[in-house]
Amino acid sequence: MPVLNHDIALLLAISGAALVTYFLRLGGLLLAEKLPRSGAFKTFLEALPGTILISLVVPGIMAAGVWGWVAAALTALLARKTGNTFVAMLAGVTIVALSRLLPA
Repeated sequence: MPVLNHDIALLLAISGAALVTYFLRLGGLLLAEKLPRSGAFKTFLEALPGTILISLVVPGIMAAGVWGWVAAALTALLARKTGNTFVAMLAGVTIVALSRLLPA
């Protein structure tokens, strides 16, 4: 059996990943109709986006050290006070970027 051309193999891999992604999303949409819309499960689903966000953000904060904590605190404070998430995130990113310019 001949070895597939690299271009064909790449196209098959990308197509396969796209199909798997599509069917996973479709399955989630179809399953969502069957899930309970009240009680403890509803509370769990409402808390899920926040917990996922925290699990993605906290390792970056920890890796950035003290300046990461300062940037995170300022970002949270600005987001709460101004309601403008973009400005808050811009301030946090600026603090981390400037901290990297400081001598170690």
